[in-house]
Amino acid sequence: MLAKLTSKNQLTLPKSIVTSIPKTDYFEVEVENGRIMLTPVRMQQADAVRAKLDALGINDQDVLDAIEWARKSQP
Repeated sequence: MLAKLTSKNQLTLPKSIVTSIPKTDYFEVEVENGRIMLTPVRMQQADAVRAKLDALGINDQDVLDAIEWARKSQP
């Protein structure tokens, strides 16, 4: 089977491939011996939040500080 890479680096997987794996929206992507390997990943909502916080550089202390600030702001 073939899949075409678009000018925006998007790849559409063949329907027969997608229907043969559990439903997922995310794949772990690796290059192994010159091959692109896609592994279905089931993201938990909390994992997505943690990943976003990490990408933004927000750490545990930042979260605690924000909670403390919000509690002080209550009337």
